Amino acid sequence: MELLLETVALYSLKLAYETEGHSPILRDDPLMGGCDREVFGLLVRRGDVARIQGEIGRCLDLALGAVGGGNTVLGRELGRLASGFSATQTMEELHDPAILLKGYLRAVV
Repeated sequence: MELLLETVALYSLKLAYETEGHSPILRDDPLMGGCDREVFGLLVRRGDVARIQGEIGRCLDLALGAVGGGNTVLGRELGRLASGFSATQTMEELHDPAILLKGYLRAVV
């Protein structure tokens, strides 16, 4: 699960910050901040759904800004997927919305 969450965060930050002709954002990039596998691993072990949602939500907000906001086609779909993720209440429920987010962000990046 922590790798999946890290990947969602990475794709979100790539969308927000990566520019053509510059070095790509990688997992060990300082931009990742608290969104790395170790942090997510700790949060998963603690079962801290709210904090996981907060960290991913911060990254998704940046991605939403990068696609032009919630009034664009890309933004509406990202917002819909993000809402599904933030509506989860248990660790088990996080998996499927995270998979959908990862796939969408990967396609957009």
